Amino acid sequence: LEEIPPKPVQDTGNILKQGYLEKRSRDHSFFGSEWQKRWCVLNRRTFYYYANEKSKQPKGTFCIEHYRARLVSHLRKDSRKRCCFELTCPGKRSYEFTAPSPAEAEDWVDQIQFLLKDLSSLTIPCEDEEEEELYNDVDSSDSMNTSHNTTLNQEEPNVEVEGEDIYEVLPGQ
Repeated sequence: LEEIPPKPVQDTGNILKQGYLEKRSRDHSFFGSEWQKRWCVLNRRTFYYYANEKSKQPKGTFCIEHYRARLVSHLRKDSRKRCCFELTCPGKRSYEFTAPSPAEAEDWVDQIQFLLKDLSSLTIPCEDEEEEELYNDVDSSDSMNTSHNTTLNQEEPNVEVEGEDIYEVLPGQ
């Protein structure tokens, strides 16, 4: 049996945001660069980062749930300090990024915060009285539509349904 080669995340769909960011390395050495350019992809629950947009294997991934995203300017001292943001979660590793522009950094933070709000939202409880009334209204309108459709079908006796044929044969053709 052959192994199926891993696909880049961008081929799997459900991408909320993607693009190049500079990621601060966790343990930057004297010889290595502190900031490394990475292709970053955010989907419904996971943040991926790759060496570049054609990479087959991510350099790293983490579940975005319970993280917090915020703009921070203290990460850099240069002209790009307004392009920085961080992802933090108590008890987990923090991630620091620099976007190509302040607007792009803000968009990454907004997208992540929107996703986190969606992940933490609760389902609507069934005990709400207004919900029950709404469902009753829907039920009564459905039954009216059904009886209305039955009446329509009775007025058209020439329409025959044969097997799974969905086309109507018109006279004179």
